[in-house]
Amino acid sequence: MSIEYDLVLRGGTIVDGSGADPFVGDIAIYGDKIVAIGDVAGRGREEIDAADRLVTPGFVDIHTHYDGQITWEHRMIPSSNHGVTTVVMGNCGVGFAPVRKDEREMTIKLMEGVEDIPEVVMAAGVPFNWETFPEYLDAIDQRHADIDFAAQIPHSPLRVYVMGKRGADLEAPTEAELAEMTRLTAEAIRKGAVGVSTSLNMVHRFRDGRPAPSTRTATEEVLALAKGLHEAGSGVFQLIGNSDISKEEQFEMLRRIALTSGRPVSFTFAQSPAEPGQWRWTLDELDTANAQGMTIRGQVIPRPPAIMMGLELLFHPFAFHPSFKPLANLPLQEKVARLRDPALRAQLLSEEPEEPNPHFRNIVSEHNLLFPLGDPPNYHPAADESVGAIAAREGRNPLDVAYSMLLQKDGREILFRPLGNLEGERFESGGRNMLRSAHTVLGLGDGGAHYSSICDAAYPTYFLTYWFRDAPADRRVPLPEAVHQLTRQPAVAMNFLDRGLIQVGMKADINIIDLDRLHLYAPLPVYDLPTGARRLIQRADGYVATIVSGQITYRDGEHTGALPGRLLRGPRSSQEAVLA
Repeated sequence: MSIEYDLVLRGGTIVDGSGADPFVGDIAIYGDKIVAIGDVAGRGREEIDAADRLVTPGFVDIHTHYDGQITWEHRMIPSSNHGVTTVVMGNCGVGFAPVRKDEREMTIKLMEGVEDIPEVVMAAGVPFNWETFPEYLDAIDQRHADIDFAAQIPHSPLRVYVMGKRGADLEAPTEAELAEMTRLTAEAIRKGAVGVSTSLNMVHRFRDGRPAPSTRTATEEVLALAKGLHEAGSGVFQLIGNSDISKEEQFEMLRRIALTSGRPVSFTFAQSPAEPGQWRWTLDELDTANAQGMTIRGQVIPRPPAIMMGLELLFHPFAFHPSFKPLANLPLQEKVARLRDPALRAQLLSEEPEEPNPHFRNIVSEHNLLFPLGDPPNYHPAADESVGAIAAREGRNPLDVAYSMLLQKDGREILFRPLGNLEGERFESGGRNMLRSAHTVLGLGDGGAHYSSICDAAYPTYFLTYWFRDAPADRRVPLPEAVHQLTRQPAVAMNFLDRGLIQVGMKADINIIDLDRLHLYAPLPVYDLPTGARRLIQRADGYVATIVSGQITYRDGEHTGALPGRLLRGPRSSQEAVLA
């Protein structure tokens, strides 16, 4: 029998991404397209036995920060280790373009503060062979990666590019400057940006504590960006809102952006511990707005987003204490030896953190929201497992409890500090409803950022295990719906209509998964960034193969060397899938 296809997947349980019931069948791939599904008689140049395995579309993460990483390496880890085959970067209003030569240092310092990317890594890794956003797109268009990537134009560098130092100093723009922001946004979209993003949240700051340029902009400036989408007739508006104003004011901003742009709007949607039950109000408002013809979606992560703390990481309860600073850059073994000194322990316990960023001070000081993570990681601990609760039971200083924990596993213990999605002790009630709304979309993996503090990009593996395979009946998301949420739903949210489905003519982005063996390990630091800097990675078992554009990129978690991933310029129609 002659070879008819490049690759055939035999006998897998196909969960096609549409939400339809699984079925057993073969999939034939020719070039980068799916060309046959069912009982495929012809042979493939290569074949994979997928019997008793799940076969799904590749996963899509619409909220990442690989804007820098794509310029210095070819693997978008940790996302691509967890079945993700398409990412959207340039979120939260930060990125590396547009930028003039004399603004590069400021851009680096902003990304260091907001996204926890070490300054030395960016100085060594980002080539800055561009100035305008279209030039940035041209530069990354030359890059090959293990997965596809798309970019949004970010508000903070755009503001500084238009306004200069006045933009960084949070001054108000002139009418001419607002018009220029609109023009440049529209230009970026026409050249291939898939959206524009902003942050109005004061958590986002330079490392020295100054607010990010976008965070205190007036409504008229936010709407100037929305007008850019309207003029271009394309793109999505992504926003993280101002938590210092009422929920009503925040949602009214979303409505105005949607009405001004005529385009989809998505926003970071997390349950705040300060307002239990607010998710119900937000879901009601989403239902109303979408029924009125607007397209507004809440980006959700299927567990509490969290800061990881440890002696090898950026944050831990003593990271900003004066007596710890001389130890910060020591090798771990030497650091642990020093910390076992009772005199140093007593000194550190007596000190207060010295840190200009109030958000960082809060993160390391809230002991009732600090938990040992464990391995496998437990992202849903009970309240009585916290450092603060243990200290209260044992009559100890919470810092003393944290100190003892940090020295466990020869100093490699990781502590978990959830940032949201808590309602009481757990995420169960809000989670079930936030995840299942027609107007929410999975995302917020944040891959490519927070290298030493956050490792949320593994959420696809977590979602399939915690919310489906290992879930009791009252929590379980049915498998077809779970796969739909990881694949077609986020693809449609970004108008990437050529992927997210196993269907003839669609792009051949596919995962083969051994569900019984699917396992998520705790994050761990590795030192493989430019200059030898660290980042957190999170391994998983159970991914038999990941396929991007018809090429096998990962086998049993190991990269094959294939780099079929390319820049996506603008939306992708379903007809492009068939005709390209």
